[in-house]
Amino acid sequence: MDIHRESGFPEVFRAEDEVLCELYTQMLKVVRHKLWHKNDAGDVVQEAWVRILEKQSTLRHKEKLIPWAKAIAANLASNANRVRRHERIDDHQELELVGIGSVIEPESMMELSDLLGQLDPVTRTLLLYKFYYGLKDAEIAAALQLPVGTVKARIHRGKARLKTQVNSGDRHT
Repeated sequence: MDIHRESGFPEVFRAEDEVLCELYTQMLKVVRHKLWHKNDAGDVVQEAWVRILEKQSTLRHKEKLIPWAKAIAANLASNANRVRRHERIDDHQELELVGIGSVIEPESMMELSDLLGQLDPVTRTLLLYKFYYGLKDAEIAAALQLPVGTVKARIHRGKARLKTQVNSGDRHT
C-alpha cells in the first residue's frame, strides 16, 4: 500500500520520492561496503545528506546527482574509518600503560622514574599528564597553552625516546 498513490500527490512528488529513495539506497550500499564498523552506516549516510544539502550549489550536472552523492558518502566513510583507527590506536596504547601500571613492581617503578628523569621537563610533564593523569591532548594543550598538534608531536617523540632508552638499556644488561 503506497501512501503517495492514495494521497492525491501530483506525479512530480512521486518521481522525487523515488529519486530520494534510490539516492539513499545507493549511498547506504557504498557506506556499508567501505566502513569497518557497519553500525556507523546510518550516521555516515545522515552526515552525507547534510553535506549534500550544504554543497548542492557545487553540483554542475543534475543527472550526476547519484554518483556525486555516492562519492560524498564514500569520502565520509573513509573519514569515519580513519577516526576509528586513531581512536583504537590511542585506546590500545593507553590500556597498555594502564595495564602495566597496575601490576608493576617497585623496582620497575624506580626504573621508570629514572627513565622519566632523563627526559626534559616539558616532555616528562606531557607524558605524565597523558598517561598517568589520563588527560586528553586538548586538555593538556589548554593547560600548557600549546597547540594540540605540538602536544601530540611531543608526546609521540617522548614515547619514542623512552622506548629507545629502554631498548638501549636492555642491550647493556
